[in-house]
Amino acid sequence: MNFASLPDRRAALDPDGPAVCDGRQALTNAQLLDRVRAASRHLQDLGIGPGDVVALKLANRLEFVLLLFAAWRLGATITPVNPAMTDGEVARQLSDSGARLIVAEDGATAKGVATLAVGELHAEAAGSDPAPRVDSSALALLIYTSGTTGVPKGVMLDHANLDAMAEMGRQALAIEPADRCLLILPLFHVNGIVVSVLMPLLAGASVVIADRFNPRTFFGLVEHARPTFFSAVPTIYSMLTALPAGVPPDTSSLRFAICGAAPAPAELLTRFEARYGFPLIEGYGLSEGTCASTINPVAGPRRAGTVGLPFPGQEIRIVDETGTEMAPGHVGEVVVRGPNVMRGYLGRPGDTAQVIIDGWLHTGDIGHLDPDGYLTLAGRSKEMIIRGGENIYPKEIEDVLTRDPSVLEAAVIGVPDDTWGEVVVAYVQPQPGLTIDTAALTAHCARLLSGYKRPSSLLVVDSIARNALGKIDKVSLRAAHATPAGARVGQREDRDEK
Repeated sequence: MNFASLPDRRAALDPDGPAVCDGRQALTNAQLLDRVRAASRHLQDLGIGPGDVVALKLANRLEFVLLLFAAWRLGATITPVNPAMTDGEVARQLSDSGARLIVAEDGATAKGVATLAVGELHAEAAGSDPAPRVDSSALALLIYTSGTTGVPKGVMLDHANLDAMAEMGRQALAIEPADRCLLILPLFHVNGIVVSVLMPLLAGASVVIADRFNPRTFFGLVEHARPTFFSAVPTIYSMLTALPAGVPPDTSSLRFAICGAAPAPAELLTRFEARYGFPLIEGYGLSEGTCASTINPVAGPRRAGTVGLPFPGQEIRIVDETGTEMAPGHVGEVVVRGPNVMRGYLGRPGDTAQVIIDGWLHTGDIGHLDPDGYLTLAGRSKEMIIRGGENIYPKEIEDVLTRDPSVLEAAVIGVPDDTWGEVVVAYVQPQPGLTIDTAALTAHCARLLSGYKRPSSLLVVDSIARNALGKIDKVSLRAAHATPAGARVGQREDRDEK
């Protein structure tokens, strides 16, 4: 199945069946096809064609889904843009992706790129409708993710990747036409696109698009929309578990919920299930693998503390530093193989060759398999920080900090947090003879970094710890941060918990 023609197939099979809705509008399958055709013709009139890249800088809304299918109908590629990014971050992604058009909420201009305000998107087609271009090798999504160098890279996912991942999910989760998915994760993430939109639509199910997540109104939305499943990150489940006791919500429509994007404590899963009465199943994956590689079974044995079994059609191995496969119970790097593995990083063949070796995607994550094939994650070889499901890479923040003339060096670490899972903490060392103004440095970060990337604590130190090789010793920094504040010698702390 190719997603370029999925709206046509759904309209032919069940024209009056529900397809997609948000808080403003609801579409049947036939209406979805009509709106996709209109949007596709609009993009075509703006000069978009095969191989072109369209950027979507949008909040969660029905038009995001329309534009996905409209662009694919023309053979074009979508690159989702986080609306919270700074202008500089957006410009960098547009330039690297080669985007010809950006669709945004307000139509604000972007240098060198045509802009379309989402409210101006045509709802009715004028003229002939372009027939869907069905090509499994065509590039479908460019998902941007930073690496340890701090430079964002475009993960290239073609239609074959999306088709494979959505079908794997349909099989593993037993998604049927009667299912109804509640989308609460942002659509600029591959998880939101693949798990909460493409997978249910492929299965003949329907999708309800929620606005920004609000723990106080979430279960009211569940009672109104009657979804059968949803996907979220551990931070969301932690917020829901922490809600005050009251009248239990009606969760009878829910078959299960998925927990992914960041490690979740087994205790959180147990507490959530005990309180709300439906299974919370944990999985694991990454953008380079088109979202997901393992999942705990919905119907079979779920093992708390693990991230489950490989999806159908994927293989998981644990390897040592030489790439040799290790026996169950032994800790090593997690590697993945299957039709879901990305085509590569856009314009970065060297980086691609480092992570895809003989068809195996080297994740950089550390874990082990038990004798039954369940994967347990033991840590991350990369220094990535995951705050509320958002991936944060220290090098990018360190580069911003050291652009301040008063900062000689910076070291960024993630520290545990009950709400967000991890938060960003930065150690900064002043230039000789200078004093670091933490208020000014905080404002500097606010200008150059999205809110979720900004340090929650800035610690000024006389010198940053190093190991025997002269490299910054982040293990020592994490240990030092865990000590009482009064025991930190030569450190001054500025906290901004926004």
